[in-house]
Amino acid sequence: MIVYFSDIFGVDPDILELYGAFNVALINDLPLFIDPFLLFNSEKPEYRALHESILMYVAFLRDKSIETGLRPGLLKAWFYFSEVKQNWLGYSLVGNEGSGLGRDFALALHNNLHTLFTDFGEETITESSHLEKLCLVKNGVGRDNISDFTTNLIKEYLLEYTQAFAAEHIDPSLRRDFAVQRVRFNYDTGTWISANYNLPEFNGDYVLLTPKDMLTKDETWINKADIFGNFYDIVNSVTNEELRDQMNYYFVTSLPPPKKKKKGKGTKAPTAAEIAEAVRAVIRKFPEFIDYYIRFKEEHGDEAKSISEERVLEVQNLFIDKLSYFIQGLADNSDFYETLGDTLDEARARVEFLKNVIENKDGYRLFYVQGKPVKRESDVQIMFRLTWYATRLAVTREANEGRGPADFLIARGAKDKSLVEFKLASNFKLRQNLQKQLEIYKAAHDTDKGLKVILYFSAEEEKKVKDLLVELGLDNDDNIILIDARNDNKPSASNA
Repeated sequence: MIVYFSDIFGVDPDILELYGAFNVALINDLPLFIDPFLLFNSEKPEYRALHESILMYVAFLRDKSIETGLRPGLLKAWFYFSEVKQNWLGYSLVGNEGSGLGRDFALALHNNLHTLFTDFGEETITESSHLEKLCLVKNGVGRDNISDFTTNLIKEYLLEYTQAFAAEHIDPSLRRDFAVQRVRFNYDTGTWISANYNLPEFNGDYVLLTPKDMLTKDETWINKADIFGNFYDIVNSVTNEELRDQMNYYFVTSLPPPKKKKKGKGTKAPTAAEIAEAVRAVIRKFPEFIDYYIRFKEEHGDEAKSISEERVLEVQNLFIDKLSYFIQGLADNSDFYETLGDTLDEARARVEFLKNVIENKDGYRLFYVQGKPVKRESDVQIMFRLTWYATRLAVTREANEGRGPADFLIARGAKDKSLVEFKLASNFKLRQNLQKQLEIYKAAHDTDKGLKVILYFSAEEEKKVKDLLVELGLDNDDNIILIDARNDNKPSASNA
């Protein structure tokens, strides 16, 4: 089985674990990213130094952004960054090619550095500066942008970390020298410096290892969604009594007037959307609220480490430990990876394999954080992609022939092609998708073969999708496969 770093470079996974590195899959990115808060809050001096080096570069950008007339060439040189694809982490659904940080991120950072970060490095409310602040106020700047930026600025550390491991544990025939661009920044000349490293080689490129204790999943510790859930705790942490009372008063007066219930006595509680808008109103009125939120997260920083460890362990348990165990079992004990059947049959076999992992092998746990479902089609798509490690077929993600991208195109030449679409039962366009989408894609790709895979997370969603299939006359369609990702109907073996 040639899927993971340990497989390809002949390294015992326990050695990687002891070194502290994550055992990446070299077929597809895994849904993890570097959280800069974990560097700031670490007990390791070298991690805290990395965070300081990030702040130093941002301070450099801040000073340059204050200068008027920053030329496009300098904006590209200093604010644009390619994705560090060689760490095989992130949200690329095929391979490890991401979009990187281009014009949109560069302009967002440039335009906010002399407004949002005017006190950068001289904060009076928070303990330190935090780049994640940009995510809180700028739409379109998310965890992947912050992670890409962070990864670029600590790339020298990751290169040295990988090179040291490779020198001791990887055969020289599996390594070679690489000239790596943009390794460190020279503040005297304002230019990026290249350097040479001896690194593991895969498909003509180098591979980077990342320490597990830098990684998280789902959200950075400082994130926009948390503001709404912790509003009262954040306000109560404000030491200035006058400001604290003003924030509370403004929040209450920003809520819509109470509405009477249609039946019975009393009034309706504000909706989540109404509460969120009232919080936004407070932030607009009192921008310092953001700093108090960040300080609140700093004060609870110990939780960041434990939560991130738990989330990284979830990814490792499912995407690496369990999935590799089942894939290896199929390879050793069946002809699953030897059969050269019809592309639809091979696609169906892999979907049924994932259905078994999710429904019967605790695979459903990947989709839950603190007991609540994180409904992402991307997670099951990554699992599906990893099962094709030994195929001779062409597996293309988001193949587009002009009518929109299909999730997967499985092809053996031009005459044997099948499409696979993954959907969530909660998708508000599910009816439209079932009726038309796959048929349109099949026509565009000149094939009559395809599978629709639908995940549901509750009894209500299960009933909804099954009723819809009956209504559309599709309840006996063998090419529609339902996957039960509920967590309330899977008792442990001892309680079953």
